[in-house]
Amino acid sequence: MRFANLARSIAICLFTIIFFLFSGSLVYAASDKTKKEGATRKKGPPPVPVRVAPVAERLVSNQISLIGTTEGVITSTIAAEVPGVVEDFPVKAGDFVKKGQLLVRLKDTEIRLRLKSYVAERERVRANLENAERELKRIRKLRQTGSISENKLDVAHFTQRALSKAFLRSQAEIDHMEYQIKQKKVFAPFSGFVATEHTQVGEWVKPGGPVVTLMDMDQVLVTVDVPERFALKISPDNPVRVLISSVTDRWLSGEIYAILPQGDPTARTMPVRVRVDNPDHRIRAGMAAQVAFNLVDTKQALLVPKDAVVIAGDTRMVYTVAAGKAVPVGIDILGYYDGNVAVSGNLKPGMVVVIRGNERLRPGQPVRVIE
Repeated sequence: MRFANLARSIAICLFTIIFFLFSGSLVYAASDKTKKEGATRKKGPPPVPVRVAPVAERLVSNQISLIGTTEGVITSTIAAEVPGVVEDFPVKAGDFVKKGQLLVRLKDTEIRLRLKSYVAERERVRANLENAERELKRIRKLRQTGSISENKLDVAHFTQRALSKAFLRSQAEIDHMEYQIKQKKVFAPFSGFVATEHTQVGEWVKPGGPVVTLMDMDQVLVTVDVPERFALKISPDNPVRVLISSVTDRWLSGEIYAILPQGDPTARTMPVRVRVDNPDHRIRAGMAAQVAFNLVDTKQALLVPKDAVVIAGDTRMVYTVAAGKAVPVGIDILGYYDGNVAVSGNLKPGMVVVIRGNERLRPGQPVRVIE
């Protein structure tokens, strides 16, 4: 009995010792974890690597931005040269057609029948001409021997010449008929979109009658009504930027196609046409376009790279770096110049702005400038 009690006491002591050792290790682990978390919180996230560029001050052209309307650089009403009834009309409005593609085919049954009669007449004249040439050759030989009079030679020569002219006239009539048959098919003179259908199958088309209106959209023209006080300050040599927001949020490069001499005397504006490439044909006629012109007069402006501008809704800002942290500065955009943006705001020449890594920056976030 004494041994049983002694064993029980020893077991209780051992359990107590193990319990205190295990509890101590848990307390130590928890304390160590708390220290590490505290150190992590104290240390914070690592600085964000960024690239920077200096703010520059330069003399730049004044800019104006106006709204214009797009149109095809070539808009042509395609007509049939010869009359006829429309037999085939394989295109419809909105189709893109390539140069040389069939637009309309007119019936040519009647003219082909007439052509057969002209060919038969030509062959009859050809046979008479060949006979007259043989006769003329025979009479010339007889005349050389004095067996025939000069008058008969003259008659044979006249007959041969008359038949020769008749053959040429007959051939010309056949060529004309073949040309008319060829014109019964109207082909696209250039690649473009069918804007308007002017006929349908079964309709009679007069000579010169319209068939379709075709628009070449490889390039587009933007017509802008420029106030007269600015019209004389626009130079055809200056670059032009075009923004068609319904198609893209990217500014497109354009060139001045024409500054028209006749303006609107009521609105006191002058029409200016700007040409823009449209290789993917996304720009359609009638779209609104914002056009930025560089004027010939100049001004001093602060310039930052366009990659420095951060857009957040209606807000425009750049990030500067101060004491190793990102500092946002609100700006207004005054113009665009060869990859740079003219801005106004709390900036000075020589200050640096973030141009890489600024997309997810937050005010006060630590940054590390990299080369």
